[in-house]
Amino acid sequence: MAEREHVDRPETPVPPAGEPVHLPGPSYQPVLVAVGVSLGLSGIIISPIITVIGVILALVAIIRWMRDTRDEMSELPLEH
Repeated sequence: MAEREHVDRPETPVPPAGEPVHLPGPSYQPVLVAVGVSLGLSGIIISPIITVIGVILALVAIIRWMRDTRDEMSELPLEH
C-alpha cells in the first residue's frame, strides 16, 4: 500500500472572495433569436414571408436582449 502524504492545513480560515460574482437573470431572448434565425433560414426555401417574419423576430429579440443587458450593467457598482 502507498503511504499517505501529509498535507499542512492553515490555522486561519481562508478569507472570503474579493468581490461577488454577477450572473445575469434568466431570459427568453436567446430562444427567440434562435427561433427567428431558424425561421429566416427555413423561409429561404419555403416562402419569403417566413424569411421576413424570422428576420424581424430575430432583430427585435436581439435589440431587447441588448437593452436588458445594458440595464443590468448600469445597475452594477462603478467601483471597478
